[in-house]
Amino acid sequence: MEEGLRCLTVAVPSSYAAPGGAQIKLHVTIAPAFRETPKADPLFVLAGGPGEGGSDLLPLLDRVFSRVRATRDIVLIDQRGTGLSGKLDCPSKPNEEIMSEEQAEADLMDCIARLNKPLGDYTTANAVQDIERVRTTLKLGPINLWGGSYGTRLGQAYLRAFPANVRAAVLDGVAAPDQVIPAGGKDAQAALDALFTQCAADQACHGAYPNLRQEFAALLEKVGHGNLELDVADPRTAQQRKLKMTNTRFLGTVHSILYNPVTSRSLPFLLHSAYTGRWEPFVTRSNAMSDFSTDTSIATVMHLAVVCAEDVPRLTPELANEDAKGSFMSTGLLKDRARMCEAMKVPAARWSPPTRIDAPVLMFSGGLDPVTPPRRAQAAAKDMSHVQHFVVANAGHGISTLGCAPRLIREFLDQPTRTLNGACLKDIPTASFQIGPAGPQP
Repeated sequence: MEEGLRCLTVAVPSSYAAPGGAQIKLHVTIAPAFRETPKADPLFVLAGGPGEGGSDLLPLLDRVFSRVRATRDIVLIDQRGTGLSGKLDCPSKPNEEIMSEEQAEADLMDCIARLNKPLGDYTTANAVQDIERVRTTLKLGPINLWGGSYGTRLGQAYLRAFPANVRAAVLDGVAAPDQVIPAGGKDAQAALDALFTQCAADQACHGAYPNLRQEFAALLEKVGHGNLELDVADPRTAQQRKLKMTNTRFLGTVHSILYNPVTSRSLPFLLHSAYTGRWEPFVTRSNAMSDFSTDTSIATVMHLAVVCAEDVPRLTPELANEDAKGSFMSTGLLKDRARMCEAMKVPAARWSPPTRIDAPVLMFSGGLDPVTPPRRAQAAAKDMSHVQHFVVANAGHGISTLGCAPRLIREFLDQPTRTLNGACLKDIPTASFQIGPAGPQP
């Protein structure tokens, strides 16, 4: 019989430099092992973002970690400022779609000012100390780590800060230690180019969208002129209304779609529909990715707290210009981020060259990942002594849910020093392109 989940609250200092001061209450979820006497080394799950809470990943207990949970407890931490650990967010509003770029930015700035929180305390370094506080509170010895996306940065930081306390680590969608998160133009463009190339090589996709690159370029120019006003049937109400398609919203939607190889196969259809004046499918997809009715979205302000302290100070004008060169992700987006960081007023975090990681590490990468492609994992692996890295050619951001990956994770955690056979990952099928409104072709 499956055990229920257990939840606890762990109090940690808001600032570890002032441990007797204000505190933050961390929400921790424990999924007990199915075995009556579990192994002594549980798996700690570190969410992405930054800004995603561990409790947001509860669906992964069945999809990814059920094999691991047969013998080990699974521990999910809502990182400070996320989920149920005092989420720092500015929720989307029902009228978001009619806001101009300037109005949306002003609304966010006002929200940040009203939060009145010590935003400089919401750092990766403090989150590392929080993980250690949870480990000691639970009276555990060495633990195992699974981190996804930003969770791989947090995981690597914990591995370096407390090397004796980690038995093994699984990193999925690996961020390199020197990676500047907002500077992702080249990786995003590479993923988009690969998608366009695959569409051109697919008879049905090319037949339906023979001029896809040119149509996308035309959309970029149209949206880039300013706040494009659309007169469309609102996908939520079916009522005719005027909506704003801002440059940020358009580019953000395209970028988000590329994360998932299944949804990315709908992008040619969405772009062609928008090019021909039928924006409703694109707006529907955009709404689905940032719907104000959900409560599992990224904690926007916490995300900014980390990125503004740890990434933007390393975002030099030279890097910004080089990264945006030839990419649909323009330098304008980076300038917007810099303005938001001025409102955050968080001190720059000190960056240090990475030290060696000696614990066994299993890494997964998607060949079509627009944010952490294989080259990022390869860069991270240079500072690891024992690493196994598997690349799934036609996958995007996140591999652990796919095919035999859950089994490989269990096998690795059972015997971290044994060489895995990842040939089964080649059996993960490639999704079909969407050719019309009915969905993917058979």
